[in-house]
Amino acid sequence: MASMSKADIGRILARQGILIAFAVFIIGFTLANERFLSPDNVMGVIRSSAILGVMALGVTFVVISGNLDLSVGSMMSFSTIVVLDLHDKIGPALAIPAMFAMTLCLGAFIGFLVGYLKLNSLIVTLGMLSAIHGLTLTYSGGQNMDIVDKEGTWFGVFGQGSALGIPVPILIFVALAALLGIVLAKTPFGRKVYAVGGNGTAATFSGIKRARVVFLCYVMSAFCVATAGLIQASRSLGSQNTVGQGLELDVLAAVILGGASLLGGSGTIFKTVIGVLILGFIQNGLLLVGLQFYVQFVVTWVIIILAVWLDIAAKRGKLWSNIA
Repeated sequence: MASMSKADIGRILARQGILIAFAVFIIGFTLANERFLSPDNVMGVIRSSAILGVMALGVTFVVISGNLDLSVGSMMSFSTIVVLDLHDKIGPALAIPAMFAMTLCLGAFIGFLVGYLKLNSLIVTLGMLSAIHGLTLTYSGGQNMDIVDKEGTWFGVFGQGSALGIPVPILIFVALAALLGIVLAKTPFGRKVYAVGGNGTAATFSGIKRARVVFLCYVMSAFCVATAGLIQASRSLGSQNTVGQGLELDVLAAVILGGASLLGGSGTIFKTVIGVLILGFIQNGLLLVGLQFYVQFVVTWVIIILAVWLDIAAKRGKLWSNIA
């Protein structure tokens, strides 16, 4: 009976290791500062994490399919600058779909290179990171963008509005997470994504069109990036042309922190959301305990490594690998 009990505990740890780590972080920061779990602080953290979270949802599909996307930061800068620029030229009603169309074209191009031409996703997206950054600077003329008539536009609703007392960015994040969670877990396309990431060769021989699945994953990632760019532009009604610089690493960290494997074939939308919240609450908790920003980078890195290590250790039932 005792051995069965230990086995049951091991299975629980294997399935919920990241959630347990999240709970430990919450308890620790709550003990350090009583304001940490106040409703205003919790709502503020989730709202500030919404942009990163929306981007991470799309990248989850890419990672599960066995690929990487390091271009999302630069692509978000591009989306933000484009929609702000077009807002004053053609109005928000046309600027938003135009921005989405342009961003989806970038995602489709990356998907074509990785999916159909079978180029290495790390090399392609790393190159596109620089290329899209250059495209953004060229488009903006190296200038930041601001909406001229900030008082007379409804565009701010996506980043500044609220419904039923809940900020709109949170509602967008939750709705998109629910939708993509269903797509990944309950649809044939979701099963194909897992199959392609788990064993691409076997998936091809079983009749799955691998190139199309990879292509669609990058298009989906671009759609999420465009949504994040819309929220970012709407929140401040202006932006620097490097607003997304460096976010690709935070996005990837959130996805991996949520349990998705860099080798592909595993991960869920729900755990990606948990990974996003872990990053958000860690950074907020460190701020509340009074650490300097440069110390926060180091501590955040250590906590992320520990969380991932504990999650992997729980899955294999031991802290150390058999291979020394």
